[in-house]
Amino acid sequence: MNVQAKFSRRTVLAAAAATLAFAAGGVQAQEVIKIGYSGPLSGGAALYGKNVLSGMEMAAAEINAKPLSIGGKNYKVEIVALDDKYNPAETGINVQRLVQQHKTAAVLVPHSGGIFAVQGMNEKANMLLLAYTSLPQVTERGNKLTIRIPPDFTGYIAPFTKAMMSKHGKNVAMVQADHDYAKAWSAAFKPAWEAAGGKVVAENPMSYNKATDFYSGVSRAMQSKPDVLFIGGASEPTALVAKQARELGFKGGFIILDQAKIDEMAKVVGGLGPLEGSIGVMPLANDERPEAVAFTQRYRKLNPGKDPSTEISLNYSAVHATVAAMKLANTTTDATAIRAQMEKAFTTLPPAYNPNDIDGLDSKGGTIANTILGTVEGGKIKGQFLRALNAGK
Repeated sequence: MNVQAKFSRRTVLAAAAATLAFAAGGVQAQEVIKIGYSGPLSGGAALYGKNVLSGMEMAAAEINAKPLSIGGKNYKVEIVALDDKYNPAETGINVQRLVQQHKTAAVLVPHSGGIFAVQGMNEKANMLLLAYTSLPQVTERGNKLTIRIPPDFTGYIAPFTKAMMSKHGKNVAMVQADHDYAKAWSAAFKPAWEAAGGKVVAENPMSYNKATDFYSGVSRAMQSKPDVLFIGGASEPTALVAKQARELGFKGGFIILDQAKIDEMAKVVGGLGPLEGSIGVMPLANDERPEAVAFTQRYRKLNPGKDPSTEISLNYSAVHATVAAMKLANTTTDATAIRAQMEKAFTTLPPAYNPNDIDGLDSKGGTIANTILGTVEGGKIKGQFLRALNAGK
């Protein structure tokens, strides 16, 4: 009887051990796809950087909620995030760490200075660079492993110019940020404004990421009596520039670079009233397209009291497309093969994962989408499709 009891006990223990070993083996069999992120998580652009990361992490959570098999192996997705404080030098260091230590086949960088820094090494490292900037130069430089996530910003300039001149006047003061992205915007905007018959009455770029008081810079620009202020950088400091302009008596309109978001600015300045007469990119929460509405509802459920921004949704889509491209390429490590499938990945992205209506990629690796512009009129945000505006409709 004792022998039998001992035998039974050993059998139970052996079975339990086998079960644990099988479970452990099952866990070990699920490998990890690491997608890197290097962007501002502290400093003046922290809200912007955290929004980008929020979209990436939302996509990863959705992907991980379902079985993911690539090349006969089971995977989960992990976003590895490092803070670069909006400093391109820090970006380069972070990306080297992401590639060498974490073996990331793809890294997302949300600012042009950092993107340019990474483009010096990503091809050699066989790393796919997911570039969140609407600056066209990032894909015009011929880097074969770069995907530009937002559409080219130069498409905004003509409709912005036409709208502001017709409603407010031809004198513009440029008080945008002084980082690389804002410099590129300025270089394209100024000749276009002048070619349309306008006059640049002041140029006073400011360090949005290092300052919180823009009174002196805005005051100097106001002395030129502008009809329009050209502003933009991250949302919070851009809002402060607009707020201080109103406090100084400015009655005209704001041209807002696409990095800043009207809805986020409104929270800083106390509503849409101070932003009356502005033009920028339509906030996603105000976009009435079905996929945008559904995405906004899902995001609000996960983040009570918070609306999704365009950078949240676009980078959400970018992660979904990257993993879809890995499935199509049957590899999680070969960046060249993954890049070759990104066009198909974007064009076949399910509508639920594509709230910004991305059609695909152009020949150089930039996304194509029917972006909606937003204007603040009568205390409300009104939208117009960019394609229709550029077509003169």
